[in-house]
Amino acid sequence: MSFYLIPFIFVGLIILFSSFFTVKQQSAAIIERFGKFLSIRQSGLQLKIPIVDKVAGRLSLKIQQLDVIVETKTKDDVFVKLKVSVQYKVIKDKVEDAFYKLDYPHDQITSYVFDVVRAEVPKMILDDVFLKKDDIAIAVKTELNDAMMEYGYDIIKTLVTDIDPDAQVKEAMNRINAADREKTAAQYEGDAARILIVEKAKAEAESKRLQGQGIADQRREIARGLEESVLVLNKVGINSQEASALIVVTQHYDTLQSIGQHTNSNLILMPNTPQAGSNMLNEMLASFTASNQIGEAMKEAKERKKLQ
Repeated sequence: MSFYLIPFIFVGLIILFSSFFTVKQQSAAIIERFGKFLSIRQSGLQLKIPIVDKVAGRLSLKIQQLDVIVETKTKDDVFVKLKVSVQYKVIKDKVEDAFYKLDYPHDQITSYVFDVVRAEVPKMILDDVFLKKDDIAIAVKTELNDAMMEYGYDIIKTLVTDIDPDAQVKEAMNRINAADREKTAAQYEGDAARILIVEKAKAEAESKRLQGQGIADQRREIARGLEESVLVLNKVGINSQEASALIVVTQHYDTLQSIGQHTNSNLILMPNTPQAGSNMLNEMLASFTASNQIGEAMKEAKERKKLQ
C-alpha cells in the first residue's frame, strides 16, 4: 500500500514547492492566471496557485543606462556623431504598463533620441554643438519623459557624453588650434624681446648718465686741484702763468712715468718734450685771450645797435 502512495507523495511535494517562488531585491514579478494579468509581486518569498498561476515575467526596478550613437549634420554642413547616454528605470507603480504596453523599450528610447537629436543639431553650427550639448540633452530628456511616462518608464537623466566630428574636420580644427597657439607664443616672445630691448636701452642710458656724471666730477676735482696748486704757487711768488706752465710740465712727466710703468704698452705721446707742453699752454692761453676779445667786441656791437 505504501508503495503506491510514493508517486502521489512525490507529485504533492512538487506541487507544494512550485507554489513558492522568490523575487529578487529591486525587481518585480508579473503573475498571470490562465493567461490574464493577476498581480505584481515585489521582492521576497511569494506564493501562487500551482498550475493555475504562473510567473509571466520579471522586470528590474534598477536604474539602467542605454547609450545611443546618432550621426547627423550641423548647420555648417559638418557630419558629426553624438553619443547620448539615457538613464531610465521602471516606475514601481506602473510595472504592469511597462510589461504589457511596450515590448522593446530600448528600441523605443533609441527612436526618440534619434528624432530629437536630428531635429536640434541641424539648427546649430559645429562650435555651438559643443557649447550647447547640455541644451541637446535637456531637449532629449523632455521629449523622452513625455513619451515614456505613458509606458511606465521614468527618464532619470540624459547626457551627451561624446561629440565626434568627421576626421577631416577634426584635423582642420587641430591645425587651427595649433596655429592659434603658435600665434600666441609668437606674440609673447615678441613682447619679451621688446621688453628686453627697452630695459637694455634704459640700462645703457643710465650707464651713460652715470659715466658722464663721473667724468664731470673727475674734471671738477681736477679743476679744483689745479686751482689749489695755483694758489699755493702764488703764495711763494710764482704768478699764475708760470704756475700753469709748471703744472703742465709736471703732468707731462707724470704721464710719461705712467706710460713707462706698462712694459707691453705701445702708446706713444706726441710730442713728448717739456717745450711742447709749454707751447701747448701758450697756445691755449692765446686762444682764451682771443676768445675773450671776440666776445667783448660782440657785446659792444650789440650795445651800439641798441643805442642807434
